[in-house]
Amino acid sequence: MTAETQKRTEQPLFVDGQGLKRLVEASLLWLRYHQPTINALNVYPVPDGDTGTNMLLTMQSAWREIDQSPEYNAGKLAQQIAHGALMGARGNSGVILSQLWRGFARSLDSKPKFGALDLVHALREASETAYKGVLRPVEGTILTVSRAIADAAETAQPDNEDLLTLLEYMVGAAQEAVANTPNLLPVLKQAGVVDSGGQGLTVIIEGMLRYLHGESLDARGDFGPSRDRAVEAPVDLKEKVPADANIDAGDVAEGYSYDVQCIIKGYSLDVDAARAYIGTLGLSTLVVGDAETIKVHVHVPRPSAVLAYAETLGRLYDVVIEDMAAQYQQFLLGRSAPPSQSSTYNLNPGDIATLAVAPGEGLTRVFQSLGTTAIVPGGQTMNPSTEDFLNLLQAIPADRAILLPNNSNVMMAARQAAEICKKQVLVVPSKTIPQGIAAMLAFNDQRDLETNGRAMEAATQHVQTGEITTATRAIEYNGVKVEEGHIIGLLNDELTAANETIEETLWTLLDQMDAAHLEIITLYFGNGVTLNTAEELGALVREKYPQLEVEIVEGGQPHYYYIISAE
Repeated sequence: MTAETQKRTEQPLFVDGQGLKRLVEASLLWLRYHQPTINALNVYPVPDGDTGTNMLLTMQSAWREIDQSPEYNAGKLAQQIAHGALMGARGNSGVILSQLWRGFARSLDSKPKFGALDLVHALREASETAYKGVLRPVEGTILTVSRAIADAAETAQPDNEDLLTLLEYMVGAAQEAVANTPNLLPVLKQAGVVDSGGQGLTVIIEGMLRYLHGESLDARGDFGPSRDRAVEAPVDLKEKVPADANIDAGDVAEGYSYDVQCIIKGYSLDVDAARAYIGTLGLSTLVVGDAETIKVHVHVPRPSAVLAYAETLGRLYDVVIEDMAAQYQQFLLGRSAPPSQSSTYNLNPGDIATLAVAPGEGLTRVFQSLGTTAIVPGGQTMNPSTEDFLNLLQAIPADRAILLPNNSNVMMAARQAAEICKKQVLVVPSKTIPQGIAAMLAFNDQRDLETNGRAMEAATQHVQTGEITTATRAIEYNGVKVEEGHIIGLLNDELTAANETIEETLWTLLDQMDAAHLEIITLYFGNGVTLNTAEELGALVREKYPQLEVEIVEGGQPHYYYIISAE
């Protein structure tokens, strides 16, 4: 008997709850390692590709649900996984992933163990549940890959009771399906990438397979478990995959009130040196990686010091800065009194609450000035989870609410929260900040929920949105040739402009908006742009388009120099 044959004869025919737990753990480790690569598979070369991050955070939430679970019933543990994924789902990819786990768990029900045939049925149920959860399913996405995995399992299973062999078929089919996504979705072929969500799902099942093979899960060395260890013994996940950074009251109290996260990419990076220096700048420091990629997380009094140092090492990606002091204050307000007695919300019995997603302090103030009940911090690179929406909905003393996602990648999480919330919740499909502002302007507290929803959705159709940022890579898309470092413009979520300067890109966008026939332009400035710079640019716009009313508003949004609202 060869070593390979002997190895396969030792594979179990069934997996219990703790075996499933180990497989989830392995997939999370492998997904964490590939997170930056998945993020880079963005159709547009914008600095906010976050599919890998969203899928990782969704899986981390699922893992936290089962981390300490002693459950040996596979079906019951699958339900715990599905619930954790549901609550932590972020972005479209994360929500679809949570639906895959939901279908998987439903199929297993309360089975104490599952074998090859059970797995085949669970994979089919998972794929069908995910398809049903999407309003308008698109092929060439994670949905296509999930179906390919289910098809491959069904084809292979009649001849294979061995779960390892079945998983090998599944991984092969997933890889082929991902490679074929550009042929199904032209936008991927134009961008020269495969679907990021499909790649993320492939990585998840690859992690399980590598675990069963006893291979490395962090690409730095042999994982080396025996077959028994792969199913039964725990991996020290806490050392390898830190949980989401929570609000640290101690750090906030000491003045280290900003949570800074970023990825540094370069060559011959010295992780130890970076860790030592960044450690001198703040608290709760986590600096990990290798010679080409470093992940940074630290609490500091001033974000600029960390970012300035990081820029000396290489290019920055996935930069996230959060004001923990403000978050902690909100936390204290929420805990200081029952929601019905809280002075945070100015609501009367029977009122309709409005919740809006906003990515910056300035934009938060704009929505508050329009009477928005509550702000959900987030947007690009920091998509709120289903649980974020759900917690806020439950805290607000109102039985009816309207959600404004203000981002196409937040829409599904908002809808998922509305679906499971016991209150009457309506999601207005605002895909951009200007659309959300237009919707709030159309809100009338004297109307009923449905009438308001229709009026607000109609208002989103009467505003155009422009966004200006820096290209993260070279691409040619729809006749627009982009080089890394170009200043690019997106018009209504479509890449339409690339120039050398912010000003040139603004002129291109305004021309595409037909500014000569518009009435109002609002420039929301952020990403380091100063008020003086924004006002100077606004003056130039007024000079070129004297009929336009031009407003300059501080947005404070990350990544995008300007968000443009045109009416």
